[in-house]
Amino acid sequence: MQRLEPGAEVDGFRLGECVHVGSMASIYRLAGRAGPLPLVMKIPRLGAGERSANVVSFEQCRMVLGALAQSPHHPTLVAYGDVETTPYLVMEHVQGARLDEWLKRAPLAPQEVARIGHALALALHEIHRQDVIHLDIKATNVILRPSGPATLIDFGLSCHRHLPDLLAAEFHSPVGNWVYMAPEQTAGERNDPRSDLFALGALLYELATGRRPFGAPTTVAQLRRRLYRDAPPPRSIVPSMPAWLQEVILRCLEVDPGERYSSAAQIAFDLANPGQVALTERAQRRARAGVARTARRWLRARNYLPSPPPAPASAITPLPVIVVALAGDDTSEAFFEAMRAVTRRRLVADGDCRVACITVVRPAAGLADDTPTGRHIKQLVSLRRWAKPLALPEERVTYHVLESDKPVAALLDYATVNEVEEILLGPGRDAAELVTQAPCTVTVVRAPTPG
Repeated sequence: MQRLEPGAEVDGFRLGECVHVGSMASIYRLAGRAGPLPLVMKIPRLGAGERSANVVSFEQCRMVLGALAQSPHHPTLVAYGDVETTPYLVMEHVQGARLDEWLKRAPLAPQEVARIGHALALALHEIHRQDVIHLDIKATNVILRPSGPATLIDFGLSCHRHLPDLLAAEFHSPVGNWVYMAPEQTAGERNDPRSDLFALGALLYELATGRRPFGAPTTVAQLRRRLYRDAPPPRSIVPSMPAWLQEVILRCLEVDPGERYSSAAQIAFDLANPGQVALTERAQRRARAGVARTARRWLRARNYLPSPPPAPASAITPLPVIVVALAGDDTSEAFFEAMRAVTRRRLVADGDCRVACITVVRPAAGLADDTPTGRHIKQLVSLRRWAKPLALPEERVTYHVLESDKPVAALLDYATVNEVEEILLGPGRDAAELVTQAPCTVTVVRAPTPG
Protein backbone atom coordinates (compact mmCIF):
# COMPACT_ATOMS: atom_id res chain seq x y z
CA MET A 1 0.00 0.00 0.00
CA GLN A 2 1.38 3.40 -1.00
CA ARG A 3 1.72 6.11 1.59
CA LEU A 4 -1.46 8.17 1.67
CA GLU A 5 -1.60 11.95 1.75
CA PRO A 6 -3.75 14.15 4.03
CA GLY A 7 -7.19 14.58 2.54
CA ALA A 8 -7.37 11.04 1.18
CA GLU A 9 -10.41 8.98 2.19
CA VAL A 10 -10.37 5.41 3.50
CA ASP A 11 -13.78 3.75 3.91
CA GLY A 12 -15.37 7.15 4.46
CA PHE A 13 -12.74 8.36 6.96
CA ARG A 14 -10.80 11.45 5.90
CA LEU A 15 -7.10 11.43 6.73
CA GLY A 16 -5.46 14.38 8.41
CA GLU A 17 -1.75 14.78 9.12
CA CYS A 18 0.51 11.75 9.42
CA VAL A 19 1.68 11.85 13.05
CA HIS A 20 3.88 8.76 13.13
CA VAL A 21 5.67 6.47 10.69
CA GLY A 22 6.89 3.24 12.29
CA SER A 23 8.52 0.09 10.99
CA MET A 24 5.17 -1.72 10.84
CA ALA A 25 2.53 0.98 10.38
CA SER A 26 1.75 4.66 9.86
CA ILE A 27 -0.66 6.66 12.02
CA TYR A 28 -2.85 9.53 10.78
CA ARG A 29 -5.09 11.98 12.57
CA LEU A 30 -8.62 11.86 11.19
CA ALA A 31 -10.36 15.03 10.08
CA GLY A 32 -13.95 16.15 9.82
CA ARG A 33 -15.61 19.17 8.28
CA ALA A 34 -14.94 21.23 11.40
CA GLY A 35 -11.33 20.13 11.85
CA PRO A 36 -9.41 17.28 13.50
CA LEU A 37 -11.41 14.49 15.15
CA PRO A 38 -10.41 12.84 18.44
CA LEU A 39 -9.47 9.75 16.42
CA VAL A 40 -6.45 8.30 14.65
CA MET A 41 -6.15 5.67 11.94
CA LYS A 42 -3.38 3.09 12.00
CA ILE A 43 -2.53 1.70 8.54
CA PRO A 44 -0.09 -1.23 8.30
CA ARG A 45 2.85 -0.99 5.92
CA LEU A 46 2.15 -3.67 3.32
CA GLY A 47 3.97 -2.48 0.21
CA ALA A 48 6.92 -3.90 -1.70
CA GLY A 49 9.84 -4.76 0.53
CA GLU A 50 7.78 -4.85 3.73
CA ARG A 51 7.82 -7.82 6.10
CA SER A 52 5.06 -10.40 6.37
CA ALA A 53 5.15 -9.79 10.14
CA ASN A 54 3.36 -6.50 9.46
CA VAL A 55 0.25 -8.40 8.37
CA VAL A 56 0.30 -10.68 11.41
CA SER A 57 0.95 -7.78 13.77
CA PHE A 58 -2.05 -5.89 12.35
CA GLU A 59 -4.33 -8.88 12.89
CA GLN A 60 -3.00 -9.42 16.43
CA CYS A 61 -3.49 -5.76 17.38
CA ARG A 62 -7.06 -5.75 16.08
CA MET A 63 -7.92 -8.93 17.95
CA VAL A 64 -6.40 -7.89 21.29
CA LEU A 65 -7.67 -4.29 21.34
CA GLY A 66 -11.13 -5.54 20.44
CA ALA A 67 -11.10 -7.84 23.47
CA LEU A 68 -10.05 -5.17 26.02
CA ALA A 69 -12.63 -3.35 28.11
CA GLN A 70 -12.71 0.43 27.72
CA SER A 71 -10.10 2.08 29.94
CA PRO A 72 -7.84 5.16 30.08
CA HIS A 73 -4.86 2.78 30.03
CA HIS A 74 -5.17 1.81 26.35
CA PRO A 75 -6.80 3.28 23.23
CA THR A 76 -10.42 2.42 22.50
CA LEU A 77 -10.88 0.59 19.18
CA VAL A 78 -13.63 2.32 17.19
CA ALA A 79 -13.58 0.64 13.76
CA TYR A 80 -11.36 -1.51 11.56
CA GLY A 81 -10.96 -2.59 7.97
CA ASP A 82 -10.23 -6.12 6.88
CA VAL A 83 -6.76 -7.12 5.70
CA GLU A 84 -8.35 -8.66 2.59
CA THR A 85 -9.63 -5.30 1.36
CA THR A 86 -8.58 -2.13 3.20
CA PRO A 87 -6.67 -2.81 6.42
CA TYR A 88 -6.80 -0.11 9.09
CA LEU A 89 -7.62 0.47 12.75
CA VAL A 90 -9.51 3.54 13.90
CA MET A 91 -8.78 4.32 17.54
CA GLU A 92 -9.09 7.02 20.14
CA HIS A 93 -6.46 9.74 19.77
CA VAL A 94 -4.69 9.69 23.13
CA GLN A 95 -3.73 13.19 24.25
CA GLY A 96 -0.47 13.52 26.16
CA ALA A 97 3.30 13.20 25.90
CA ARG A 98 5.21 10.05 25.04
CA LEU A 99 7.55 8.71 27.67
CA ASP A 100 10.58 9.32 25.45
CA GLU A 101 10.14 13.04 26.19
CA TRP A 102 11.10 12.26 29.80
CA LEU A 103 14.00 10.07 28.73
CA LYS A 104 15.54 13.06 26.99
CA ARG A 105 15.86 14.69 30.42
CA ALA A 106 17.20 11.65 32.28
CA PRO A 107 18.49 11.06 34.85
CA LEU A 108 15.37 12.22 36.67
CA ALA A 109 14.83 12.77 40.37
CA PRO A 110 13.80 9.59 42.25
CA GLN A 111 10.36 11.04 43.05
CA GLU A 112 9.75 11.72 39.36
CA VAL A 113 10.90 8.21 38.39
CA ALA A 114 8.55 6.77 41.03
CA ARG A 115 5.61 8.87 39.81
CA ILE A 116 6.04 7.81 36.19
CA GLY A 117 6.74 4.18 37.14
CA HIS A 118 3.65 4.10 39.36
CA ALA A 119 1.43 5.28 36.49
CA LEU A 120 2.96 2.74 34.09
CA ALA A 121 2.64 -0.11 36.60
CA LEU A 122 -1.07 0.66 37.06
CA ALA A 123 -1.57 0.57 33.28
CA LEU A 124 0.17 -2.81 33.10
CA HIS A 125 -1.93 -4.13 35.99
CA GLU A 126 -5.08 -3.08 34.12
CA ILE A 127 -4.27 -5.12 31.00
CA HIS A 128 -2.75 -8.04 32.93
CA ARG A 129 -5.93 -8.55 34.93
CA GLN A 130 -7.66 -8.99 31.55
CA ASP A 131 -5.01 -11.58 30.61
CA VAL A 132 -3.31 -9.38 28.02
CA ILE A 133 0.50 -9.12 27.93
CA HIS A 134 1.89 -6.19 25.98
CA LEU A 135 5.38 -7.63 25.18
CA ASP A 136 6.62 -4.42 23.53
CA ILE A 137 6.90 -1.97 26.40
CA LYS A 138 9.19 0.89 25.41
CA ALA A 139 9.18 4.66 25.78
CA THR A 140 7.44 5.35 22.45
CA ASN A 141 4.61 2.96 23.38
CA VAL A 142 3.70 4.82 26.59
CA ILE A 143 1.74 8.08 26.64
CA LEU A 144 1.25 10.03 29.85
CA ARG A 145 -2.11 11.80 29.79
CA PRO A 146 -2.30 15.34 31.22
CA SER A 147 -4.66 14.00 33.91
CA GLY A 148 -2.01 11.52 35.14
CA PRO A 149 -2.75 7.98 33.88
CA ALA A 150 -0.32 6.18 31.59
CA THR A 151 -1.72 4.78 28.36
CA LEU A 152 -0.18 1.83 26.55
CA ILE A 153 -0.31 1.92 22.76
CA ASP A 154 0.68 -0.40 19.89
CA PHE A 155 -0.58 -3.86 20.80
CA GLY A 156 0.73 -5.38 17.55
CA LEU A 157 3.14 -7.73 19.36
CA SER A 158 0.92 -8.45 22.34
CA CYS A 159 -0.62 -11.69 23.52
CA HIS A 160 -4.08 -12.43 24.92
CA ARG A 161 -3.84 -15.56 27.04
CA HIS A 162 -7.29 -16.80 25.96
CA LEU A 163 -7.02 -15.99 22.25
CA PRO A 164 -4.77 -17.45 19.54
CA ASP A 165 -1.24 -16.01 19.50
CA LEU A 166 -0.67 -15.44 15.78
CA LEU A 167 2.92 -14.23 16.24
CA ALA A 168 3.95 -17.29 18.27
CA ALA A 169 2.40 -19.54 15.65
CA GLU A 170 4.29 -18.06 12.71
CA PHE A 171 7.57 -16.65 14.04
CA HIS A 172 10.13 -18.33 16.26
CA SER A 173 12.79 -15.63 16.54
CA PRO A 174 12.57 -12.98 19.31
CA VAL A 175 9.91 -10.45 18.29
CA GLY A 176 9.90 -7.03 19.94
CA ASN A 177 12.22 -4.24 21.05
CA TRP A 178 15.51 -5.85 22.05
CA VAL A 179 16.55 -2.97 24.33
CA TYR A 180 13.84 -3.79 26.89
CA MET A 181 13.10 -7.44 26.07
CA ALA A 182 12.87 -9.90 28.97
CA PRO A 183 15.22 -12.92 29.02
CA GLU A 184 12.38 -15.42 28.62
CA GLN A 185 11.21 -13.64 25.47
CA THR A 186 14.61 -14.35 23.91
CA ALA A 187 13.83 -18.03 24.51
CA GLY A 188 10.43 -17.78 22.78
CA GLU A 189 8.21 -17.40 25.88
CA ARG A 190 5.29 -15.05 25.15
CA ASN A 191 2.85 -16.10 27.84
CA ASP A 192 4.21 -14.51 31.02
CA PRO A 193 2.98 -11.09 32.24
CA ARG A 194 6.22 -10.76 34.23
CA SER A 195 7.97 -10.08 30.90
CA ASP A 196 6.29 -6.67 30.94
CA LEU A 197 7.62 -6.11 34.48
CA PHE A 198 11.18 -6.66 33.23
CA ALA A 199 10.63 -4.04 30.52
CA LEU A 200 9.18 -1.69 33.14
CA GLY A 201 12.32 -2.16 35.22
CA ALA A 202 14.50 -1.39 32.21
CA LEU A 203 12.59 1.84 31.60
CA LEU A 204 12.87 2.84 35.28
CA TYR A 205 16.62 2.15 35.07
CA GLU A 206 16.96 4.44 32.06
CA LEU A 207 14.83 7.19 33.61
CA ALA A 208 16.88 7.06 36.82
CA THR A 209 20.37 6.80 35.31
CA GLY A 210 20.15 8.12 31.76
CA ARG A 211 21.57 4.80 30.51
CA ARG A 212 20.10 1.61 29.16
CA PRO A 213 20.70 -1.37 31.43
CA PHE A 214 21.82 -3.69 28.60
CA GLY A 215 22.80 -1.24 25.89
CA ALA A 216 21.33 -1.69 22.41
CA PRO A 217 22.01 -5.26 21.20
CA THR A 218 22.13 -5.80 17.45
CA THR A 219 22.58 -9.61 17.35
CA VAL A 220 20.81 -12.49 19.06
CA ALA A 221 24.09 -13.40 20.78
CA GLN A 222 24.28 -9.91 22.31
CA LEU A 223 20.60 -10.08 23.25
CA ARG A 224 21.07 -13.36 25.12
CA ARG A 225 23.82 -11.91 27.31
CA ARG A 226 21.13 -10.72 29.69
CA LEU A 227 20.59 -14.39 30.57
CA TYR A 228 23.87 -14.32 32.50
CA ARG A 229 25.29 -10.77 32.55
CA ASP A 230 23.56 -8.41 34.97
CA ALA A 231 23.23 -4.67 34.48
CA PRO A 232 25.51 -2.29 36.43
CA PRO A 233 23.67 -1.40 39.67
CA PRO A 234 21.98 2.00 39.22
CA ARG A 235 23.73 3.36 42.33
CA SER A 236 27.10 2.72 40.66
CA ILE A 237 26.02 5.29 38.07
CA VAL A 238 24.02 7.66 40.30
CA PRO A 239 25.47 7.29 43.83
CA SER A 240 22.78 9.53 45.34
CA MET A 241 19.98 7.18 44.26
CA PRO A 242 17.98 5.95 47.29
CA ALA A 243 18.34 2.27 48.15
CA TRP A 244 14.59 1.63 47.80
CA LEU A 245 14.56 2.69 44.14
CA GLN A 246 17.50 0.44 43.27
CA GLU A 247 15.73 -2.42 45.05
CA VAL A 248 12.61 -1.95 42.93
CA ILE A 249 14.54 -1.64 39.67
CA LEU A 250 16.82 -4.63 40.18
CA ARG A 251 13.98 -6.83 41.38
CA CYS A 252 12.17 -6.09 38.11
CA LEU A 253 15.34 -6.98 36.16
CA GLU A 254 15.89 -10.44 37.65
CA VAL A 255 16.70 -13.05 34.98
CA ASP A 256 14.31 -15.62 36.46
CA PRO A 257 10.70 -14.34 36.29
CA GLY A 258 10.03 -16.14 39.58
CA GLU A 259 12.41 -13.75 41.36
CA ARG A 260 10.71 -10.61 40.06
CA TYR A 261 7.58 -9.02 41.46
CA SER A 262 4.60 -11.29 40.95
CA SER A 263 2.37 -8.47 39.69
CA ALA A 264 2.48 -4.90 38.42
CA ALA A 265 0.19 -3.92 41.30
CA GLN A 266 2.97 -4.75 43.77
CA ILE A 267 5.40 -2.51 41.87
CA ALA A 268 2.83 0.31 41.89
CA PHE A 269 2.45 -0.06 45.67
CA ASP A 270 6.19 0.01 46.32
CA LEU A 271 6.73 3.06 44.11
CA ALA A 272 3.91 4.89 45.90
CA ASN A 273 5.18 3.83 49.34
CA PRO A 274 9.01 3.91 49.24
CA GLY A 275 9.25 3.75 53.01
CA GLN A 276 7.67 0.28 52.97
CA VAL A 277 9.95 -1.28 50.33
CA ALA A 278 11.59 -4.39 51.79
CA LEU A 279 15.31 -3.96 51.18
CA THR A 280 17.54 -6.91 50.28
CA GLU A 281 21.16 -7.17 49.16
CA ARG A 282 19.99 -5.78 45.81
CA ALA A 283 19.61 -2.34 47.40
CA GLN A 284 23.27 -2.20 48.45
CA ARG A 285 24.96 -3.44 45.28
CA ARG A 286 27.66 -1.18 43.90
CA ALA A 287 29.12 -3.43 41.18
CA ARG A 288 28.18 -6.18 38.77
CA ALA A 289 28.62 -9.83 39.64
CA GLY A 290 32.22 -11.05 39.51
CA VAL A 291 33.81 -13.34 36.93
CA ALA A 292 33.14 -16.56 38.84
CA ARG A 293 29.46 -15.84 39.40
CA THR A 294 29.00 -14.68 35.82
CA ALA A 295 30.65 -17.89 34.58
CA ARG A 296 28.22 -19.99 36.63
CA ARG A 297 25.31 -18.03 35.20
CA TRP A 298 26.67 -18.53 31.68
CA LEU A 299 26.73 -22.29 32.18
CA ARG A 300 23.13 -22.25 33.43
CA ALA A 301 22.06 -20.01 30.56
CA ARG A 302 23.05 -22.67 28.03
CA ASN A 303 20.03 -24.67 29.22
CA TYR A 304 17.89 -21.72 30.24
CA LEU A 305 14.37 -22.66 31.29
CA PRO A 306 12.24 -19.82 32.69
CA SER A 307 9.91 -20.30 35.63
CA PRO A 308 6.40 -21.38 34.59
CA PRO A 309 4.12 -18.38 34.01
CA PRO A 310 1.45 -17.64 36.61
CA ALA A 311 -2.07 -18.87 35.97
CA PRO A 312 -4.32 -16.57 33.92
CA ALA A 313 -6.49 -14.18 35.89
CA SER A 314 -9.59 -15.94 34.55
CA ALA A 315 -9.53 -19.69 34.15
CA ILE A 316 -10.65 -20.74 30.67
CA THR A 317 -9.85 -24.16 29.30
CA PRO A 318 -7.95 -23.90 25.98
CA LEU A 319 -9.91 -25.17 23.01
CA PRO A 320 -8.61 -28.24 21.15
CA VAL A 321 -7.01 -27.24 17.84
CA ILE A 322 -7.87 -28.83 14.49
CA VAL A 323 -5.48 -27.84 11.68
CA VAL A 324 -6.77 -27.63 8.11
CA ALA A 325 -3.66 -27.62 5.88
CA LEU A 326 -4.42 -26.29 2.42
CA ALA A 327 -1.66 -26.48 -0.17
CA GLY A 328 -1.57 -24.67 -3.48
CA ASP A 329 -1.55 -27.94 -5.44
CA ASP A 330 -5.25 -28.75 -5.34
CA THR A 331 -7.55 -25.74 -5.46
CA SER A 332 -10.58 -27.47 -6.94
CA GLU A 333 -13.92 -26.67 -5.32
CA ALA A 334 -14.62 -30.40 -5.03
CA PHE A 335 -11.55 -30.86 -2.83
CA PHE A 336 -12.33 -27.72 -0.82
CA GLU A 337 -15.86 -28.92 -0.14
CA ALA A 338 -14.56 -32.34 0.89
CA MET A 339 -12.28 -30.63 3.42
CA ARG A 340 -15.22 -28.54 4.69
CA ALA A 341 -17.36 -31.64 5.08
CA VAL A 342 -14.76 -33.39 7.22
CA THR A 343 -14.20 -30.19 9.22
CA ARG A 344 -17.95 -29.85 9.85
CA ARG A 345 -18.07 -33.40 11.19
CA ARG A 346 -15.21 -32.62 13.58
CA LEU A 347 -17.01 -29.47 14.73
CA VAL A 348 -20.19 -31.46 15.39
CA ALA A 349 -18.28 -34.17 17.25
CA ASP A 350 -16.34 -31.64 19.34
CA GLY A 351 -18.27 -28.41 19.55
CA ASP A 352 -15.55 -26.69 21.56
CA CYS A 353 -12.65 -27.11 19.12
CA ARG A 354 -10.86 -24.30 17.27
CA VAL A 355 -9.93 -24.47 13.57
CA ALA A 356 -6.52 -23.25 12.38
CA CYS A 357 -6.38 -22.82 8.60
CA ILE A 358 -2.80 -23.07 7.38
CA THR A 359 -0.90 -22.85 4.14
CA VAL A 360 2.87 -23.13 3.78
CA VAL A 361 4.63 -21.02 1.17
CA ARG A 362 8.27 -20.92 0.18
CA PRO A 363 10.24 -17.79 1.16
CA ALA A 364 9.94 -14.90 -1.28
CA ALA A 365 12.16 -15.22 -4.31
CA GLY A 366 12.88 -11.49 -4.30
CA LEU A 367 10.86 -10.67 -7.41
CA ALA A 368 8.98 -7.40 -7.58
CA ASP A 369 5.62 -9.17 -7.74
CA ASP A 370 6.51 -11.69 -5.03
CA THR A 371 6.75 -9.52 -1.92
CA PRO A 372 6.27 -11.08 1.53
CA THR A 373 3.28 -8.93 2.45
CA GLY A 374 1.63 -9.35 -0.96
CA ARG A 375 1.90 -13.14 -0.91
CA HIS A 376 0.83 -13.22 2.73
CA ILE A 377 -2.35 -11.26 2.05
CA LYS A 378 -3.15 -13.30 -1.08
CA GLN A 379 -2.91 -16.55 0.88
CA LEU A 380 -4.92 -15.13 3.79
CA VAL A 381 -7.70 -14.21 1.37
CA SER A 382 -7.73 -17.76 -0.02
CA LEU A 383 -7.87 -19.30 3.46
CA ARG A 384 -10.69 -17.03 4.55
CA ARG A 385 -12.72 -17.75 1.44
CA TRP A 386 -12.33 -21.46 2.11
CA ALA A 387 -13.50 -21.09 5.72
CA LYS A 388 -16.34 -18.63 5.11
CA PRO A 389 -19.02 -21.32 4.44
CA LEU A 390 -18.27 -22.83 7.88
CA ALA A 391 -19.70 -19.65 9.46
CA LEU A 392 -17.47 -19.93 12.53
CA PRO A 393 -17.23 -17.08 15.05
CA GLU A 394 -13.93 -15.18 14.92
CA GLU A 395 -12.59 -16.61 18.18
CA ARG A 396 -12.86 -20.16 16.83
CA VAL A 397 -10.97 -19.84 13.54
CA THR A 398 -7.51 -18.47 12.77
CA TYR A 399 -5.49 -18.15 9.56
CA HIS A 400 -1.75 -18.72 9.24
CA VAL A 401 0.66 -18.35 6.34
CA LEU A 402 3.90 -20.12 7.23
CA GLU A 403 7.08 -19.45 5.23
CA SER A 404 9.31 -22.51 4.85
CA ASP A 405 11.16 -24.57 2.26
CA LYS A 406 10.03 -27.65 4.19
CA PRO A 407 6.23 -27.77 4.47
CA VAL A 408 6.19 -30.94 6.57
CA ALA A 409 8.65 -29.53 9.10
CA ALA A 410 6.65 -26.30 9.34
CA LEU A 411 3.41 -28.18 10.02
CA LEU A 412 5.10 -30.47 12.53
CA ASP A 413 6.53 -27.48 14.35
CA TYR A 414 3.15 -25.75 14.47
CA ALA A 415 1.43 -28.92 15.68
CA THR A 416 3.98 -29.43 18.46
CA VAL A 417 4.05 -25.84 19.72
CA ASN A 418 0.27 -25.43 19.66
CA GLU A 419 -0.67 -28.91 20.94
CA VAL A 420 -2.75 -29.69 17.87
CA GLU A 421 -5.23 -32.53 18.18
CA GLU A 422 -5.67 -33.38 14.48
CA ILE A 423 -4.35 -32.31 11.07
CA LEU A 424 -6.55 -32.50 7.96
CA LEU A 425 -4.83 -32.31 4.58
CA GLY A 426 -4.98 -33.59 1.03
CA PRO A 427 -3.16 -36.66 -0.34
CA GLY A 428 0.45 -36.54 -1.50
CA ARG A 429 4.02 -36.99 -0.34
CA ASP A 430 3.57 -34.48 2.49
CA ALA A 431 0.65 -36.48 3.84
CA ALA A 432 2.71 -39.67 3.97
CA GLU A 433 5.50 -37.95 5.90
CA LEU A 434 3.09 -36.32 8.34
CA VAL A 435 1.32 -39.59 9.10
CA THR A 436 4.60 -41.14 10.28
CA GLN A 437 5.97 -38.10 12.17
CA ALA A 438 3.09 -36.01 13.52
CA PRO A 439 2.48 -35.88 17.30
CA CYS A 440 -1.27 -35.98 16.66
CA THR A 441 -3.91 -37.62 14.47
CA VAL A 442 -3.51 -37.01 10.72
CA THR A 443 -6.51 -37.39 8.42
CA VAL A 444 -6.01 -37.47 4.66
CA VAL A 445 -8.98 -36.05 2.77
CA ARG A 446 -9.64 -36.88 -0.88
CA ALA A 447 -12.02 -35.18 -3.29
CA PRO A 448 -14.89 -37.43 -4.39
CA THR A 449 -14.34 -39.26 -7.66
CA PRO A 450 -16.38 -37.66 -10.49
CA GLY A 451 -19.38 -39.73 -11.48
